[in-house]
Amino acid sequence: MRGIAAVPSYVVMQPTTLCNLDCVYCYLPLRAADRRMPLTVAEAVAASVNPWAASGRFSVVWHGGEPLAAGREHLAALLAPFGPAVEHHVQTNATLIDDAWCAFFVEHGIRVSVSVDGPRARNGERVTRGGRPAYDRILAGVAALRRHGLPFSALAVVSRPERGLATELYDYFLDLGCDVLGINIEETEGVNTRTNARDAAAVTGFWAELVGAWRRDPRIHLREIEWSLRYAGAVLAGTADDLLPRRLDPIPTVSHDGSVVVLSPELAGFTDPRYGDFSSGNVLTTPLAEILAGAGRTPWVGEFLTGVEACRSSCPYFGFCGGGHAANRYFELGRFDGTETEHCRNSKIRLLEGVLEHARDHESPAA
Repeated sequence: MRGIAAVPSYVVMQPTTLCNLDCVYCYLPLRAADRRMPLTVAEAVAASVNPWAASGRFSVVWHGGEPLAAGREHLAALLAPFGPAVEHHVQTNATLIDDAWCAFFVEHGIRVSVSVDGPRARNGERVTRGGRPAYDRILAGVAALRRHGLPFSALAVVSRPERGLATELYDYFLDLGCDVLGINIEETEGVNTRTNARDAAAVTGFWAELVGAWRRDPRIHLREIEWSLRYAGAVLAGTADDLLPRRLDPIPTVSHDGSVVVLSPELAGFTDPRYGDFSSGNVLTTPLAEILAGAGRTPWVGEFLTGVEACRSSCPYFGFCGGGHAANRYFELGRFDGTETEHCRNSKIRLLEGVLEHARDHESPAA
């Protein structure tokens, strides 16, 4: 895995910067402002995406702000330039979902992922702009999805891993009805400057417990655990080198104004005296395909690739994580060519160690 691929597997689109919630741990810098993506930006992106989608599976992920805050009429206009081969996904807090939105998802073939952190008591930091709990509104949106028979994924943020939490969360999401679950340990990122340093044993134990909960009733696709098990199996089979792509996926994020940030959506909207606004170009002046072909020449990207090589030469977990994420390096270390971060420890190293710990604790005794 060296360098950046010229063609991504998906594109992140920001239909609006606005979010109707004000979650305590959110990283987004402009979520109080309603800056909507013009139709010309979507048309410019579609000009590159449609040929890619014709050659194989391709997704556009609508991610804000809160994408539904753009409104159905505007979001429909942004979707229109994309061809029928493009798969559309939306990451939403679900508070705006009702019967009309469900009909919209069906009409446009949109796959929904809901951000919710577990039972009511675990959602204390997901609040409205007035500081009121958003949980009941989230559940009302999920109920609408279930009423219409729409499958959905879920994404949960865990701020304080502790004994018993993993089982509690997994049982909750089984009852919620999602078919895919992703777990993010809270990150120090963007405008969220809270520390993400966590007790190593607590985090490792959380992941080990989550494996156990999933193995007892594996009805949900559990993103982190399934990837870890796939990696462990490949190591045992001697095929681990085949898991990572030959080149990094550029993961282009197209901001509301058409600027393109590669590798880490979390960098969009930020500026730095050394790196500028992190963008590699703007689709209103340069085709997306051309921007990605030259993304490696963006100064901070070159620095990040240097850091990836440092990880490759120094970290025994490189084959599992591929060198980490650019935004985590920047927001934790202040630059891109560092190596290990707290995010690495919480969500890569301790994840894999937790899976292995569970395996050791539950291995069959020798005959």
